[in-house]
Amino acid sequence: MTLATDQKKDGQGLSATSQRMLELREAVLTEWEQRVRAELPQADILQPLILINTLPTYYDNLAEAVTRDYPRVTAAGGTSLAAEHGGERARITEYDHQALISEYQIFRWVIFDVLYREGVRLTPSEVLTINASLDAAIKDAVHAFALVGSALRERFVAALAHDLKGPLSAAMMMLDFAGITDDPAVLKTMMLRARRNLGRIDGMMHELLDTMMFDGGSALSLHLSNFEITEVVNEVQADRMAREGLRIHITGQPVTGWWDRSAIKRTVENMIGNAIKYGASESPITIKIDEVHQRLMLSVHNEGEPIPPGEQEDIFKMYQRASGARSGEQGWGVGLPYIRAVAESHGGSIGLDSTLERGTTFIIDIPVDCRPFAGSPTVASPA
Repeated sequence: MTLATDQKKDGQGLSATSQRMLELREAVLTEWEQRVRAELPQADILQPLILINTLPTYYDNLAEAVTRDYPRVTAAGGTSLAAEHGGERARITEYDHQALISEYQIFRWVIFDVLYREGVRLTPSEVLTINASLDAAIKDAVHAFALVGSALRERFVAALAHDLKGPLSAAMMMLDFAGITDDPAVLKTMMLRARRNLGRIDGMMHELLDTMMFDGGSALSLHLSNFEITEVVNEVQADRMAREGLRIHITGQPVTGWWDRSAIKRTVENMIGNAIKYGASESPITIKIDEVHQRLMLSVHNEGEPIPPGEQEDIFKMYQRASGARSGEQGWGVGLPYIRAVAESHGGSIGLDSTLERGTTFIIDIPVDCRPFAGSPTVASPA
């Protein structure tokens, strides 16, 4: 039985070369997986079922196309397999265009190597069919990869505009009120509220720029100072109090250390915001602060639906979000990558624990004194 997209159940009507190619499918795919993992770092981290993607079916289409009179001129003709392959690579892996093209090039040479090694002698016409099929596959896969990337960017821009609109509208409204009042006390209040909202916008833009720099391979530029961490956490709690009431609880002990105050504050804001988006409505959010072996352990916990295991690494990628956000909640998909960037640039890491029984906890684990480690390499930057 073949895996081809036309549901052909057997090799009848196919040439001897096509039938032999079908027999060697698993040998080709096994060797391809080994070579791809050895040569492409992006492939080496993928689970086998993700890496193999649509290639078994595409390979069988290719075997059919090799038969001169079979109604399939190339493996790509009349199917979307290669496009789906490229779309999946864009959505759920760390591939770039070069990695996508490289794995098809490796596929080409593995096919020729295995067939030659097994004594299958291809005619010039058969070689031409295989090359034309794989060239078409590369074209379709790269095109789909680009389309998915464009859609992700459009979604990001829409979320960015949505998130900026709130504080910008509030600031404009406060300034309009300030322009029509003669009461100095009211004027001062309006100006302070406008400044607070403009500060939120400024913080969002700094977060975006820092995260894009991190994703491009650069460590964050840190401005370290000595401060007590609960001061920052209390500030964030106070800012959220008006909207979230008494949901946010702080436990643990005071810890004084050397960190980037602004970056840590944005990190705590993002961790709390994430807990609000994905946690059960009205359930408590707990912030715990500890010092263990000269390391700061700062965690944020919420109850509610867990983050599925298959998404727990993806949510730290740019423009990716977990599937469990409450209806109506939007985001840019840069908050958690920013948290990881901050933690790693401080010489530490971010951990995640998420199950239905235990709830979800994000843990920042960094040295208390980050001065010797500032600007440490991150997962997105070269060592």
